[in-house]
Amino acid sequence: MVCDDFICVKKGGGEHQKVDRASRHASGLCVTQQKEIDELMLMLDETGNKSKLGANAILGVSLAVCKAGDAKKGIPLCKHIAELSGNGDIILPEPAFNVINGGSHAGNKLAMQEFMILPTGASSFTEAMKIGTEVYHHLKNVIKAMFGLDATTVGDEDAIAKAGYTGKVEIGVDVAASEFHKDGKYDLDFKNPKSDKSAWLSSDFLEDIYLVADSLLR
Repeated sequence: MVCDDFICVKKGGGEHQKVDRASRHASGLCVTQQKEIDELMLMLDETGNKSKLGANAILGVSLAVCKAGDAKKGIPLCKHIAELSGNGDIILPEPAFNVINGGSHAGNKLAMQEFMILPTGASSFTEAMKIGTEVYHHLKNVIKAMFGLDATTVGDEDAIAKAGYTGKVEIGVDVAASEFHKDGKYDLDFKNPKSDKSAWLSSDFLEDIYLVADSLLR
């Protein structure tokens, strides 16, 4: 709970002291002053990757302030956010469907954290949800048919085509590259304690791949 003067914040876990500190510095600010409070949090942190206060504390406070701000103004949250952004047209965002997981917390060899599908060709949010759901279920069948019940990875393009949405769905990736960045290079086999250092990739090499991705991957 965040009170009107941003002094009272409900806290929990290891973030208690961090949120306390933020609350003391923000005393006197109103919860409708979202931009000022967000900027204050970043100023207090003073790091590029938010390591001092931590992303959990900064994001948690920002979300709590946003919710309290809409309650104080007595308007729906979506309208409050639209007003904060100066956007008079309220529309639902394009949904992103996380269909394959990798990274540090997944029990497979995939280095990248999330592979997503984005129904950019949908004419409405309802159609986007329909497309995302159908592609997801086709993806499960494609994986099962190609690699068996225990498989965890396959090209999303197969599922998109089988669902009949070629041209309407893009593939998105949340790489979480910092998880496998070591000594200035990227170790795509970072889950292997004996990964081959000679196979680690430089940022220049990866940039070259991204720039010519269509010609290399098709």
